[in-house]
Amino acid sequence: MNQPRSRETYDGPLLEVRGLSVDFAVDNYWVPAAKELDYTVDAGEALALVGESGSGKSASSMALLGLLPGNARVRGSVKLAGREILGLKRDQLQRIRGSEIAVIFQEPMTALNPVYTVGAQIVETLRVHFGMSPSQAGERALELLAVVEMPDPMKAFNSYPHQLSGGQRQRAMIAQSISCDPWLLIADEPTTALDVTVQAEILDLMRDLRHRLDSAILLITHDMGVVADIADDMVVMRQGEIVERGSVHDVFARPEHPYTKQLLGAVPRIGKDADDEKIDTTAALAGDTSAIRLAEVASRADAERRAELGEPVLAFENVAIDYPKRGRVPAFRAVKDASFRIYRGEVTGLVGESGSGKTTIGRAAIGLLPIAEGEASVVGYDISRNDRRILRKVHQDVGIVFQDPSSSLNPRLPVGHSIGEPMLLAGVAKGKALDQKVADLLDAVELPRGYRNRYPHELSGGQKQRVGIARALSLEPKLLVADEPTSALDVSVQATVLALLRRLQGEMGFACLFISHDLAVVDSLADRIIVMHHGSIVEQGATGQVLRAPQEAYTQRLIAAVPVPDPDEQRSRREARAALLAADESR
Repeated sequence: MNQPRSRETYDGPLLEVRGLSVDFAVDNYWVPAAKELDYTVDAGEALALVGESGSGKSASSMALLGLLPGNARVRGSVKLAGREILGLKRDQLQRIRGSEIAVIFQEPMTALNPVYTVGAQIVETLRVHFGMSPSQAGERALELLAVVEMPDPMKAFNSYPHQLSGGQRQRAMIAQSISCDPWLLIADEPTTALDVTVQAEILDLMRDLRHRLDSAILLITHDMGVVADIADDMVVMRQGEIVERGSVHDVFARPEHPYTKQLLGAVPRIGKDADDEKIDTTAALAGDTSAIRLAEVASRADAERRAELGEPVLAFENVAIDYPKRGRVPAFRAVKDASFRIYRGEVTGLVGESGSGKTTIGRAAIGLLPIAEGEASVVGYDISRNDRRILRKVHQDVGIVFQDPSSSLNPRLPVGHSIGEPMLLAGVAKGKALDQKVADLLDAVELPRGYRNRYPHELSGGQKQRVGIARALSLEPKLLVADEPTSALDVSVQATVLALLRRLQGEMGFACLFISHDLAVVDSLADRIIVMHHGSIVEQGATGQVLRAPQEAYTQRLIAAVPVPDPDEQRSRREARAALLAADESR
C-alpha cells in the first residue's frame, strides 16, 4: 500500500526552504508577499509560521505545492527529503500532493467538495495515489475516520460536508489529509473557525497523529495559544520577512524583536483582567481552596456593587425565544428559561459555543426576535409584547456592533454617511450640527476626520470596526450589544479595539452585553460572565467568581480548553482538561 520513500534513507531535514520569495503581479508591478525566507523542519517536528494578515505566511506555504494563482512568481529553493520540488512539472507535483505533502485548510466547508459525500472524497484520494479497488478504499476511509475520532464513522462517510458540524468537517479533512501517510502536514489556520472546546480536541488529534505517523507539521497561525500548545519551534513573520525564530520556549520567554513583543503583549490571556489582576485558572480547575475563597470575595463585592446601581438597563426573567418555521426547517426553541440583569456602567460577557443561543439573546435584546415566554425589559420598556411603537423607542437607546464590519457597512456610502445616518433618521441632528457630531465620533474612536469621505473598502478591518462602533454610539445609547466584535480581527488590532471599547464604556457609562466564544477576550473586558450551553444559562456571576471557582462541569471544560501563550502553563492546562474529561466519563 505504501510507496517506497527516499525519506527513510535521508538523514537531513525533511523540509529545507532557502531564499524563498513570492511576488504577485499587480498593475504591471511585482508586489512582494514573502522575501528570502529560510527555515527547516525535521521529521516529527512541528514548526509554527506566526504572523498577522498580510505577513506572507500562507502565500509562502502554498508556494511549496504550486497552489498559488497564475499571477504569482516564486523564486528560491524548496527541498523535500533532499529533493528539489520548486519548479516541478504539474504531473510531478500531483504525485507529491497528498502522498508526501498534505494540506489542512482553514475552512473545510470551502475546501471539501459540497456535491460529494465525505467518504467519496477520501476514497478518491486513496484510489488516485494507491490504485485501490472501491471496496478497499471504502474500508480504509472508514478506518481513517475512526482514527480521527469521528463520533460515527459510517454516518460521516455517507454525509455531505454541510451535514456535519464544523469540528466534524475539520476531522474529515484531516482524515483525507493523512490518508496517504504524508511526510509533511501543512496546517493553515486549522482551528480558527472552531469553538474553543472543538479546537482543543483538534489540537489533541493533530498532536497524537504527528507522533503516531512521525509526520512533520508546518503550522500557519496567528494564535499564540495554539503555537504554545503544539509547536516545537516558531518563525515570526512580518510584511513578508522573518523577524525572529527559535524554540517556542525561548521565543515566548525571551522575545527579542519589538514586533514579537508587541504580538505576545496583544494576546488576551484568560485570568488577567484589565487591571492586570492575575487569576490562576489552572489552579482553580484543580480545586485550589485559596481560589475558592477569592471567588467568594469576588462574589460578595459584586453583590454589594450591584445593590447600589438602581434599575437594570436590560433584564430577562425566565425568557424563552423561538425561531419560526422556515421552509422545511421546523420551528424550534433556541433559548429557554434565561434570567439575568445588566446595570448601567456594567459590561457582561455572554459566552458559549456555536449554537448555544448567545447571539439569539443579543438579537432579542434589541427587538429583532420576539419573546415567546417570560418577561424582558430594555431601558425601562417592556419588549415582551413585541409592540412596534415601543421597539422604535427602544432602538434610540440601544446600539449594536456586528461581528463582520465589512458586511455591516453599506459599501456604496462613505463611512461618514453611515455614522451620521442613525442621527439623521432619529431627528437628532442635521446639516452642520450633524457634520460636527460625525467628526466628534471619529475623534472618539481615534480615526482621522478625513476618513469620513472614505468608503468601507478603503479601510482596514480594524478601521471598519471602529466605524461600526462610532455608528453604534451615535445616539448615545444606554445599552450596547457587541456581537463577536473582534473575532474577525488580527490579534494586535483586536487589542486596540478592546482598549477602545473599554475607554468609551468608562467615559460614556453605557451598559454592554458583550457576546463572544473567546473567554479570554471576555475576561479582559467584562465585570460579569454568563455561560450558555444548548440554549440554557448554566452559570453566571462576577468574572473573578466564575474563573476562580467554576461550579458547572461545562464551564470548567470551557475554561480548560482556552489555550494560553505559555508552553509550560499550556501543558498543565492540557493535563487539567484531560483529568476533567476523564472525571466526566466516569460519572
